[in-house]
Amino acid sequence: MSRIGKSPIAIPAGVTVDVKDGEIVVKGKLGELTQKFDTVSIKVEDNQVIVERSSDAKEERAKHGLYRSLISNMIAGVSEGFTLALELVGVGYRASNQGQRLDLALGFSHNIIIDVAPEVSIETISEKGKNPILKLTSFDKQLVGQVAAKIRSYRKPEPYKGKGIKFVGEELRRKAGKSA
Repeated sequence: MSRIGKSPIAIPAGVTVDVKDGEIVVKGKLGELTQKFDTVSIKVEDNQVIVERSSDAKEERAKHGLYRSLISNMIAGVSEGFTLALELVGVGYRASNQGQRLDLALGFSHNIIIDVAPEVSIETISEKGKNPILKLTSFDKQLVGQVAAKIRSYRKPEPYKGKGIKFVGEELRRKAGKSA
């Protein structure tokens, strides 16, 4: 048995879980998420979601823990939400937003303008003497991670000075410069 897959998921108050026709729908105060599933069976009984598999086939064993983790993230997302923070490290690196439009100045000859999905809320924090910070918040863990990775891909942190876009709290592997 999958150690992750066999543990039940507790459903908090205010969250409803519906399973029908190979699809699970999770509704909460922050939003609604759906996920298709196959090769496993999902049961909702006494405020718990239980993911079971019918055999020990390789595909079923692989998907057992996967679907349990996806459902757990869906329930956590619609009840609490997920937040990722990105830090812009570098002289002249700036970020601002007007609604869902994010404007990044990352040292290129032009600003980068990104239209972010409406499910993700953006907050830019710029304090004097500190690096600008972008806060991305959403009920969909996959979407907020994808948006953060896309933003980070415009200027990944380099190993010599550490300039670029990095996650807050991320440890960078630094290299020594050239020796004279």
